Amino acid sequence: MSTSTQAPDQPRTRGPVDDAPTAPVAVARRTPQGRFMKILPWIVTPALVIVIVAAWHLYVTIAKVNPFVFPPPAAVGEAFVVLLADPATWSEVGITVTEILAGFAIAVVLGVLVGVLLGKLPWLELSIRPLIVISQVAPKVAFIPLFVIWFGFGMTSKIVLAALLAFFPVMLNVLLGVRSVERGQREVMSSLNASRFQTFTQLELRSLQPYLFAGMEVAIVLATIGAIVGEYLGGSEGLGAMVVRAMNSLDASRTFALILLLSLIGLVLYLIVNEAKRFFIPWHESVYGLRAET
Repeated sequence: MSTSTQAPDQPRTRGPVDDAPTAPVAVARRTPQGRFMKILPWIVTPALVIVIVAAWHLYVTIAKVNPFVFPPPAAVGEAFVVLLADPATWSEVGITVTEILAGFAIAVVLGVLVGVLLGKLPWLELSIRPLIVISQVAPKVAFIPLFVIWFGFGMTSKIVLAALLAFFPVMLNVLLGVRSVERGQREVMSSLNASRFQTFTQLELRSLQPYLFAGMEVAIVLATIGAIVGEYLGGSEGLGAMVVRAMNSLDASRTFALILLLSLIGLVLYLIVNEAKRFFIPWHESVYGLRAET
């Protein structure tokens, strides 16, 4: 009779690969429904645009609306092409985009700093919360004359207004992100003798990233609005000022074309922020969950 011996189980040594954080992997089968959901936006969105333009054309044609009040789509399209062909338009686009991005960047930096500080110091957040709320509920249009007096008619006043509008959603979301870290996770980091800096970079920073990008998606839209409103009410440069000049000359087609251009710029900037979210936090459910569904 033969006997077999087995070596006792040896403790497995953990390597750097074991300790590395792994992102959730969503395995999705390419079902017909998933493929249809992926191409659905490319069908529905153009169809909606066609329906809106057709309804617009029918309305102005049947109701015989004065083109100085509500121009037909063909006239707006022609004015849009002329607008894009004008080199001066792109100079104004550069000014507006610069104001938007500068205000957005300032809002993100200050929003992250203030949000982290208030998230770590609850007593400070309770103390200055009324001031923050007052600064946000006050009508921003009322600040424009003050900004013009303080910073002049140049780009600075528009950048400040864009930053003021975009600051609050970033700060609030970062604050919520810092507060969202569970006590048990902090206790685990403490048991590992992690320093405060290590706890922040390896736990809290990773936790607040989805909140930060959610705030940035809102902030880029508000920064666009702030820069355009600033140009509209207190500037001589940028697309907002071009809208004012088109309105003063009663050129409705050019006004609609400028509004269309501003809308496209805002959409492109929003999509850039959204793609940045997909690049920096592919492990979050808001990103990989959507991919799994499609």
